Amino acid sequence: MNPKRILVVGAGHVGLYAALRLSKKLSSREAEVIVVDPQPHMTYQPFLPEAAAGNISPRHSVVPLRRELRKCKVVAGTVTRIDHDRKTAIVQPISGPTREIQYDHVIVAPGSVSRTLPIPGLHEQGIGFKTIGEAIFLRNHVLDRLDVAAATTDPDIRRSALTFTFVGGGYAGIEALAEMEDMARDALRYYPELKPDDMRWVLVEATQRVLPEVDRDMGAYTVQQLLKRNMDIRLDTRLESCVDGVVKLSDGDSFRSDTIVWTAGVKPSPMLDATDFPRDDRRRVTCLPTLQIVDGDRVVEGAWSAGDCAAVPDLTKEPGNFCSPSAQHAVRQAARMADNIVNVIRGREPVNYKHKHAGSVASLGLHKGVAQVYGIKMTGWPAWFMHRTYHMSRIPSFNRKIRVVVDWSLAFFLKREVVALGQLHDPREEFAEASQPVGAARV
Repeated sequence: MNPKRILVVGAGHVGLYAALRLSKKLSSREAEVIVVDPQPHMTYQPFLPEAAAGNISPRHSVVPLRRELRKCKVVAGTVTRIDHDRKTAIVQPISGPTREIQYDHVIVAPGSVSRTLPIPGLHEQGIGFKTIGEAIFLRNHVLDRLDVAAATTDPDIRRSALTFTFVGGGYAGIEALAEMEDMARDALRYYPELKPDDMRWVLVEATQRVLPEVDRDMGAYTVQQLLKRNMDIRLDTRLESCVDGVVKLSDGDSFRSDTIVWTAGVKPSPMLDATDFPRDDRRRVTCLPTLQIVDGDRVVEGAWSAGDCAAVPDLTKEPGNFCSPSAQHAVRQAARMADNIVNVIRGREPVNYKHKHAGSVASLGLHKGVAQVYGIKMTGWPAWFMHRTYHMSRIPSFNRKIRVVVDWSLAFFLKREVVALGQLHDPREEFAEASQPVGAARV
């Protein structure tokens, strides 16, 4: 029997977990697993706020693909087109000409990207918070703004530098806001020129509540805790413009802010536009509960999807409901999908994915959190501890678990690192200036 070729498009939560499980359950005689992703790692996104705040090393929040997927073939590149009628994918490697990869089964898991709106100035001024690069940039940027504020004698420049605006009150926005404020407040001990009250942290949320994944009382508790830290919480308010760093809100307020972080939702990867797979009105790939792609009533043989980019029916709710785009579902869907592909290859029937959402946990900074798990509600230190314990258990590989635990343990005895490494974002600037030919014009 010729081994089946399984192509995994994307190495996020779904792609990595599915490829890892397939490589363990199928022998080389049964299948060959090929993983295509432009990045050499999977980012464990729940750790982005802690990486940005300096609680863990940024390298420890990512999982190297080649180390974890030793039984798989990893291709560093981007899938630019999938022609499922021919069961062929066009791949653009990070260097060199394009190549075609034929397959028997394809896992479509490119994930999601930030869902933005046509707000004037957002493209030029906004910072996202979905990748490790964005998390490191935001950390360096916030610390750099403290340096700017401490060095200037202009009150307007200082006020703008110390105004930090976050748009979006979901988990990403709340955790990023809370962790960064915690870090900046810690850093102020080294800035005698600045006081905590000089900083202004603003949360802009278009709806009337934050953390929609938990009950309203837990969302209200979160708002109360942030207000106690003198944060400016704007509910039922929209960002209307941020041209040249001037934030204009729908409630009529306007102020300058050097930092505008956009965390207002996600949308399926635009890579899906280059495929012939069916999509729903939110541009997600339509799936059966078995994680097979479906076109109307017809199963698309050999095509599978899960995670943020897939519309997977939630069998624990009324018909018409779909699984939320969360890591909790993505990891479990990946396992179920891998098992179903094994079943199909071995001549068995696939099994439906069914998982009742266990709840949610969120960090609100060091030793502060909120959690609602299986109906049990916790706040403060217990919720923060549960947040850390859960995510430490979920990050792939024993190697990463140990490194994260060591980072956390050292933090009990050593002060948090609060140094900005802004040169990382433009490392050639100094050399380029030094190496200019004699007499060349300086720009």
